Amino acid sequence: MQLLTVDALTVRFGGISALSDVGFTMDDREILSIIGPNGAGKTTLFNCISGVYQPTRGEILFQGESLLGLSPDRIAVKGIGRTFQNIRLFNNMTVLDNLMLGRHIRFRRNPLQAYLRIRTEELRHREKVEEVIGFLDLQAYRKMRVMDCPYGVQKRVELGRAIVMEPKLLLLDEPVAGLTAEEKNRVAYLVTEIRGRFGLSILLIEHDLRIVSRLADRMVVLNFGQKLTEGTPAEVQKNPEVIRAYVGEEA
Repeated sequence: MQLLTVDALTVRFGGISALSDVGFTMDDREILSIIGPNGAGKTTLFNCISGVYQPTRGEILFQGESLLGLSPDRIAVKGIGRTFQNIRLFNNMTVLDNLMLGRHIRFRRNPLQAYLRIRTEELRHREKVEEVIGFLDLQAYRKMRVMDCPYGVQKRVELGRAIVMEPKLLLLDEPVAGLTAEEKNRVAYLVTEIRGRFGLSILLIEHDLRIVSRLADRMVVLNFGQKLTEGTPAEVQKNPEVIRAYVGEEA
């Protein structure tokens, strides 16, 4: 069974087609990259998978079950986590508290423990959060407000919040955008480590093709809402249609 199947996905906003008959599959523990010029429909695709948008037609199956009609929180519970193109964190809260919020879907209600002020459940979640803080090297920032952290650290915090949800599939929307060359290399290393350490599959949107070529097992190329091609990074970069789509852009 495929981990993720997207079939004939179409999204229309009025008379504009943001996606048109897009389809692909994704295997367990695969890193699959969605690439394409600005306006190709990449983030629209992510928003459909995560439940922010409902498609006009088509199907999205996760572990053989349809995601259509489900709210973002129910999709998160099923095992899909994501980051965003524009960071969405609680700026006035600490790094630690932002990560703890990522555990909310895993909390088990126990009124008796709450009444007796037994912290077993809280400590269980804090242990997971501390593991991710160590993995992402966020120890020095754990008690700082997010707004006081450097931009590169904020990107890692958002990545960490998605990881602590314990998803099976992680959607990363431009994880290295706005970072320095050194920070990009660091995040690229972390992405490969995430797959091995946490056993995740990763669906990735990224414009930096040098980074993507290092990370992705396969690529799916979108242009004007349609799928141009898919294949290994080497196959995709040699495709004439892809080269034409990227004329005037870094390819």
